[in-house]
Amino acid sequence: MTVTSFGHVISVRGSQARVGILAAKQLSVSEIRATVGRFISIRAPHATIVALITEVSSEAVADSQTYVATASVDLLGEILGPAERPKFQRGVTHYPTIGDAVEMITSQELRTIYTPTGGDQIDIGALQQDPSVRAYVNVEEMLSKHFAVLGSTGVGKSTGVSLLLNEILKARPNLRIFLLDVHNEYGRCFGDRALVLNPRNLKLPFWLFNFEEIVDVLFGGRPGVPEELDILAEVIPLAKGVYTQYQSTDRIGLKRADPKMVGYTVDTPVPYRLVDLINQIDERMGKLENRSSRIIYHKLISRIETVRNDPRYAFMFDNANVGGDTMAEVISHLFRLPANGRPMTVMQLAGFPAEVVDSVVSVLCRMAFDFGLWSDGVSPLLFICEEAHRYAAADRSIGFGPTRKAVSRIAKEGRKYGVYLGLVTQRPAELDATIISQCNTLFTMRLANERDQSLLRSAVSDAAANLLSFVPSLGTREVLAFGEGVALPTRLRFKEVPPHQMPRSEATIATVPSINAGHDMHFVSAVLERWRGATSSRDAQGDSVSSDRSAGLSMPLDAPLLQPSMGLDPDRFSLLKKPLR
Repeated sequence: MTVTSFGHVISVRGSQARVGILAAKQLSVSEIRATVGRFISIRAPHATIVALITEVSSEAVADSQTYVATASVDLLGEILGPAERPKFQRGVTHYPTIGDAVEMITSQELRTIYTPTGGDQIDIGALQQDPSVRAYVNVEEMLSKHFAVLGSTGVGKSTGVSLLLNEILKARPNLRIFLLDVHNEYGRCFGDRALVLNPRNLKLPFWLFNFEEIVDVLFGGRPGVPEELDILAEVIPLAKGVYTQYQSTDRIGLKRADPKMVGYTVDTPVPYRLVDLINQIDERMGKLENRSSRIIYHKLISRIETVRNDPRYAFMFDNANVGGDTMAEVISHLFRLPANGRPMTVMQLAGFPAEVVDSVVSVLCRMAFDFGLWSDGVSPLLFICEEAHRYAAADRSIGFGPTRKAVSRIAKEGRKYGVYLGLVTQRPAELDATIISQCNTLFTMRLANERDQSLLRSAVSDAAANLLSFVPSLGTREVLAFGEGVALPTRLRFKEVPPHQMPRSEATIATVPSINAGHDMHFVSAVLERWRGATSSRDAQGDSVSSDRSAGLSMPLDAPLLQPSMGLDPDRFSLLKKPLR
C-alpha cells in the first residue's frame, strides 16, 4: 500500500528521534530525498513536530522488508493551532510516539516558521532547502544580545556584513553604527549614510588616551621602562591640573591653585598640553643633583618629542600645545550625535601606524562604552569589530590588554547601556571565548579549521548543533544562522548585494600589471618617496611637504604619483600609506 509519508518514528530519546525510511516502491512520490540538513514534519495527534535530519544510515536496519534506511533527527519545535492560523514555537511539548508518520516539510510550513511575526525583521536571503522561502532575522533580538559573523577568507563574509548592516540601517534608520574597518574595504558600501574616517581627517586628541594607551603609543607597542612610567604617572595628573588652573584663572580671575590639589588621576579624561607635561618633567630633572639620574628624564622627554614630531601621529598631536576641551566635539563627530543624515561611522584603520592601531581601537571601544554608561543608554550604538581576534585574542599574552578589556566590557555589560556588539572574524578559535559566548546570534560561513569548528560546537546551545558538521562544505554566501535572532537554526544563502554595496579593499593593487598603468621609474620613485616620507620626522621635510598635517603622511605636493597624467587614483593606493612593520 502506498502512503504519503516517507517513514515512521521507530525510537524517541530526549530531543532526538530515529526514523525508519520506507523503500521507494512504497512511496507515492519517487522524488523524495531524505538526506542530512533537511527539515521534516512528524505528524503527532496534537501538533506537527519540526525536526532536522542529522544522519542517514542503512546499517542495522531492523526490518529490511519495510525500511531501507534509518535517519537520526533533532526535534526543534512544533506548529500548533488551527490550519488557518498555525503558529510555530521553539521546543517540543508533544513528543512523537512510535509509528507516527514522517513527511518532508512543506513550503507552507516553512513559511509559517519563518514568516515575520512583527515589523522588526530584516530579509537577509533564502532558505537553502526551499529558495522560495525568505529568511528573516529579528533585529531587536540580534542587536540587543550581540551577534557574530564567522567565516574563512573568500567565502563572502565581508559581503554578508555589508548586507546585514545595510538592512539594519533600513529597519533602524536612527540606530548609530560604528564600524572598525581593518582593511579599508567598506568605505563605499553605505553611500552618503556613512562618515568615513581615516588618519587624514580624524582628530583624536592624545589627552583622550588613558595611561595604558598613551604608554603604548609612546613606547611603540613595547613594554614601558618602569622608571619612565613612574615619572609619567606622577606628572600627567599635574599637567592636567596646570591646564585646569589656567582655564580657571582666565574665566574668573582667581589666584591659581596648586595643581596637586585638583584631584585628577592619570585616566581622568580632561585636556592637558604637551608643553606643560614636558615642563613638569624638566622641573623635576632640574632638582636632581646626580647627573646620571637625569638620563631617565632626558630619555622620556626625547621619547615624547619623537612621537610628537612623527607625521604619522598628526591625528593625535596636532594642536598638542594649544589646548581646548574638544571632547564633546570629538564624541559627537565619532559617534554621530546628532547623526545629520549619517548615522554610521566607518573607521578605516589601514592607514594608521601599526604600532598605534591597538591603542586607537582601545580608545574608541572605551569611549563608546563609557558614553553609553554615563548617558544611561538613551542613544543606542552598534559597535562592529572587524577581525575581532586581533583585538580580543584568546591567548592573554597576545595583543593589547586594554583593548581586550574594552571589547569585553561591551560584550558583558553593553546591552544594559545601549551599546551593542557585532564581531567579525575568520579565526573564532583565536577569539576570547568569554566574548564570543556573549553573542547570542551567530552567522557561520565556511570554516575549514578544526579548532574553529570545535569552538563553535561549544558555543552553540541549540538542539541543532549537529548542523555544524556542514560548516566545512558550505558554499560561497551560504551561512548557518543560530541563536536568538532566527526562528530556527537555519542553513540559508545570503541574498545578492548590489554592486555599489560590495566591499572592495582600497589597499588592493592589481597582481597583473597593466600596459597603460604607467609602472615606470617615475612610478617607482613616487612610491619610494611616499614610503620614506611616511617614516620621516616632520621637521626633516622642510617646506617640501604639504601643510595638511592631518594626512598623517609627508607627501610632497608635486609627487608624480598624484599627477592625473599617470591615470592613478591616489585613494586606491592606501596600501602605500601603511607604515613599515
